Amino acid sequence: MRKIVITSFALLISGFGFAQTQMQMNDSTKKEFLKADKELNQAYQQILKDYKTDTLFLKNLKASQRIWIEFRDAEMKMKYPLKESEYYSMQPVCWYSYMQDLTETRTKTLQQWLKPMEEGDVCAGSIMAR
Repeated sequence: MRKIVITSFALLISGFGFAQTQMQMNDSTKKEFLKADKELNQAYQQILKDYKTDTLFLKNLKASQRIWIEFRDAEMKMKYPLKESEYYSMQPVCWYSYMQDLTETRTKTLQQWLKPMEEGDVCAGSIMAR
């Protein structure tokens, strides 16, 4: 019983050291999403630069990115179909966290085209050998 009381007290005290207002948590989560979005855009721009002579690939990349944005937006509407005001105060944190997750996943997908592939990898498709 004593261990439970001590542990509970320690957790309570430690929580005060990291206390944030709801607005601070919202802003922090939004900044993390914007950072992920910036990394996505940097990867996309680098692919455009690296593959600038492959017009068919670029046409398909741009179509894929447009469709991904539509998917992302539809995914967000599916997860949070109501107006923001109909949710709870943590909703912006949840919203930006999920947007960040989706964006980071897309960035990892795009980064495949920025990594050198093995010469002779028949499954590499449009990924250039370096």
